[in-house]
Amino acid sequence: MSMFGYGDEPQRGAPPLHSEKIMGERKIFFLDLKENDRGRFIKITEDVRGRRDTIMLPMETAEEFLDALQRTMQVAREME
Repeated sequence: MSMFGYGDEPQRGAPPLHSEKIMGERKIFFLDLKENDRGRFIKITEDVRGRRDTIMLPMETAEEFLDALQRTMQVAREME
């Protein structure tokens, strides 16, 4: 990745250790594994037609987040 992140936005901090991109109908999700002086985290960015929202998920809570997401997905499947 260059010094610029997504689109024309300058990249902040060190480049990601790993990146994933998920394309939906009208949304794009970026998952970047990053690291700073406080440790590793996952930066999750949602891009909807150029408007971006981001959350930072510390690795200490990533497993719990994933478990909760899987439980939510299971409930959604059972409701179909």
